[in-house]
Amino acid sequence: MQERRPGARTLLDVACGTGKHLEQLRDRHLVEGLDLDDGLLAVARRRLPNVPLHAGDMREFDLGRRFDAVTCLFSAIGHLAATSELDAAIATMGRHLEPGGVLVVEPWLTPEEWIPGRPALLTVDEPDLKIARISMTGTRGTTSLLDFHYLVATPHGLESVTEHLELALFSRDEMTAAFERAGLDVFYDEQGLTGRGLYVGVRRCM
Repeated sequence: MQERRPGARTLLDVACGTGKHLEQLRDRHLVEGLDLDDGLLAVARRRLPNVPLHAGDMREFDLGRRFDAVTCLFSAIGHLAATSELDAAIATMGRHLEPGGVLVVEPWLTPEEWIPGRPALLTVDEPDLKIARISMTGTRGTTSLLDFHYLVATPHGLESVTEHLELALFSRDEMTAAFERAGLDVFYDEQGLTGRGLYVGVRRCM
């Protein structure tokens, strides 16, 4: 980000969730966050009592100000259902950039990268905490389907939780086109933060 916008000071994290990214970014920036989920924002407010946090939809929010940088990380963009929603979200985030400002979006997987029918297991094994997460993947059209089953054991007992996620599989061309339609010069980093790549858009100076 500093490469594209040296001296960037103000930053908005869209789909900020519980504020973990903001917790790291606030040491170098004046940060604000936005999320659609009131429950996640409540956690973020406890974690970051002095950080401005806003309730809003990434497709249509208006904070009435601009930032040096806007981020949308951890593949939150995949929760949009269609390319029309992708276009709306990128345009909305782009409007919140200062001229020359930077939009950083961590994508979900592309249709070519997604593998349906893949089971996976993750575990946590600590003295007073055992967690097993079993997941299975599927596909419906250009939407990836993820079903998670959690089994959690603590000294207080055993708990079972399930979760179902649906994330759109946007192609690189669709992602790039959304940035370009929003008036942003876009660059793609193959590796990104977690191996899923990273789109970096710079708002053109008019």
